[in-house]
Amino acid sequence: MNREQLAHVLRAAATIVNDADILVLGSQSILGIADSEQLPIETVMSVEADLAFFSDEFEKKMDQVDGAIGEGSQFHMTYGYYAQGVTVETAILPENWRARLIRFSRSDAAPSEAMCLEPHDLVVAKLVAGREKDIEFAAALIAADLIQVRTLLHRVELLDQPEAVRVRVRRSIQR
Repeated sequence: MNREQLAHVLRAAATIVNDADILVLGSQSILGIADSEQLPIETVMSVEADLAFFSDEFEKKMDQVDGAIGEGSQFHMTYGYYAQGVTVETAILPENWRARLIRFSRSDAAPSEAMCLEPHDLVVAKLVAGREKDIEFAAALIAADLIQVRTLLHRVELLDQPEAVRVRVRRSIQR
């Protein structure tokens, strides 16, 4: 996915649920800092954008997004990419992550006013999930010098998780 495609998904999602305040979770959140040509291929291979709404009582907006522009939808079949509605709580993030959000600043994303995770927060959340693709994602960003190991290790300490989880994430970073 690239920034233009993400803008399209955000525009559609905001229109469908009549709510501009969207949080991009998952790997496509990295598009908040750069377009796909400037990022390692391992970080932009997904055709899915995980979208959450800051206000989504009863998860209705999440379900509307899934139904209208989610996997297998006409939108997906037409464009080859899609949105998955998720909740803000889907990702396990370091303390104060909201203060570090990055605005997705593209006029073609209007009416959305989407925010993306700061890259270190994104990587920590992915390493908490611990899938092989998440470890590859983190390694690619470290190798491209787009995130710093020292900052990642600091963010791990800001996780409200058992020490065993923090130890596992630290080990992934140090690998």
